[in-house]
Amino acid sequence: MSLDLQDTVFAAVLLDMDGTLVDSTAAIARCWTRWADEHGVPPEALHGWHGIPAASLVQQLLPAERRDSALRRIDELEVADVEGVVALPGALPALAALAGAPHAIVTSCTMPLARARMTGAGLTAPEVLVTADQVRRGKPAPDPYLLAADRLGVDPARCLVVEDAPLGLEAARAAGCATLAVVTTTPRGLLVADAVVDDLSAVTFEVGPDGVTVASSWNTIARPAPHGLG
Repeated sequence: MSLDLQDTVFAAVLLDMDGTLVDSTAAIARCWTRWADEHGVPPEALHGWHGIPAASLVQQLLPAERRDSALRRIDELEVADVEGVVALPGALPALAALAGAPHAIVTSCTMPLARARMTGAGLTAPEVLVTADQVRRGKPAPDPYLLAADRLGVDPARCLVVEDAPLGLEAARAAGCATLAVVTTTPRGLLVADAVVDDLSAVTFEVGPDGVTVASSWNTIARPAPHGLG
């Protein structure tokens, strides 16, 4: 059964970055298309992997002896290309509202790439920034969200995760977190979460003495359709 997010007080909010706070779609497409061409990978092989670390995708696409150099290359391409990277609607107000509460960004980027994209989008990262190069297993494993909760000193079960990708939501559920999905990169019917909104401009985070609550100014929080429907 889905949790009623508007009746829950959370100890912390954990936010994904790409597709949740930052629109980096064009840059990602440019870099990975160039990478695929350089490494003889069919472009269609890149589909369906949004939300996982680059290292995991490279592992899926190339033999072991080619992976290290290929990973260095995609890292190089992505850190250098932040053209058109912008903050998504509601991202800046959300981070500002959460400034007085435990919160973190949890991303499948490496630390250099996460900082490059946050800077490119004009956003300031919180003190706790968990990246793919800090965990043994990236999303969809729960490790990144568990690490963020640990660094904040809170129980994962009292955390709200905000995500745009099915694999990221899978990681959040595996960590025992509540989930709020934004419809920025994935059709609403494919997002399995406690609530789904168009983007962060549809919600307001309020920090109180007991924790963080989330409200919907326009009542756009809605139960998602069952997985595979709608």
